[in-house]
Amino acid sequence: MSRSPSPLDLWLTSLDRALRTVTSSVHAAQPVPAAGATAEPATPLSDEQKREAGALMRVNHVGEVCAQALYQAQALTARSAQLREQMAQAAREEIDHLAWTQQRLDELGSRPSLLNPLWYAGAFGIGLLAGRLGDRVSLGFVVETERQVEQHLASHLQRLPEGDTASRAIVEQMKLDEARHADNALAAGGLELPAPVRGLMRAAAKVMTTTAHYI
Repeated sequence: MSRSPSPLDLWLTSLDRALRTVTSSVHAAQPVPAAGATAEPATPLSDEQKREAGALMRVNHVGEVCAQALYQAQALTARSAQLREQMAQAAREEIDHLAWTQQRLDELGSRPSLLNPLWYAGAFGIGLLAGRLGDRVSLGFVVETERQVEQHLASHLQRLPEGDTASRAIVEQMKLDEARHADNALAAGGLELPAPVRGLMRAAAKVMTTTAHYI
């Protein structure tokens, strides 16, 4: 009979995930999304387009670093085994996004944010706080986070070069997955967060995305 993981087991697993995340030592379980048959053929990107696409994908990569931190922290603080597994499953799925964006950064000749350890630590602390406030609040935090990420990805689809079909395919799949994570959290009983909290989350995200675009 298998035993339930102890708190020490959970913290060691979380530490391992943190190290893998900030050192880009993760591998996707699913293949990188490909552009659909109706998409425009890929065209060579200019140096300027590569720089812009690289900056946008760096921001998306930072978002996935933060997602790992949030889900790991919320799994640690979940009060029910069911929610703990839901958070852990979402984190596993987000690993695909992390690996896809890292690969695309490499292809564009760009790099991850130099501040990834800081982004991870900050997001982990926020996740711990959300989890400590109870499972329904924690789920509500997931709903709001994923809704904001979905909007953010939609804006990137408007800004990415039309010829960058590889980046666009990744962002489109990420957008679909984030919407599903939000729906799952809402269905599990997530509470709607107060407007001031949602506004603070948007402000914090703005600081992160603006900084990661360059650093």
